[in-house]
Amino acid sequence: MSTIAVVGNPKPRSRTRAAAELVVERLTGAPPDVVVDVVDLGPGLLGWGDPAVGAAVEALEAADVAVVASPTYKATYTGLLKLFLDQVGTGDLAGVVAVPLMLGGGPTHHLAPELLLKPVLVELGATAPTRGLYLLEKSWDDPAALDPWLATAAPQVAAARRR
Repeated sequence: MSTIAVVGNPKPRSRTRAAAELVVERLTGAPPDVVVDVVDLGPGLLGWGDPAVGAAVEALEAADVAVVASPTYKATYTGLLKLFLDQVGTGDLAGVVAVPLMLGGGPTHHLAPELLLKPVLVELGATAPTRGLYLLEKSWDDPAALDPWLATAAPQVAAARRR
């Protein structure tokens, strides 16, 4: 099984990245095989045919499980993540089990992963068998924040991988 964390935070090596890596590890029992910190792709995201962007898209398309993460900006995921996801063709994530993850400063936008990020991943062909995960920035690494979600999500992700 191959796993990937795709992180759309404009700040490199952010809490969002650490949270995405933690979620992959807690879901699968191992750290992600690949981490795409989208900010590292730079201006190649603004056009088509950039080799680094192409390699990152191919890694996402080849993954069995993908955690796609963003901080909450203006009540949604970042434009940086949108630029990356625009490079993926409709249906090209068929066979990928995707988990939308967003971090935010307060509970106001707790439905953002489910209402905004998950539909995009499904449109791109991914299977999203569990509800999206929203974590508070101040407590994202507290096991108590992840455990209730994992109790439901881990079996759902495992079942979707077997299909």
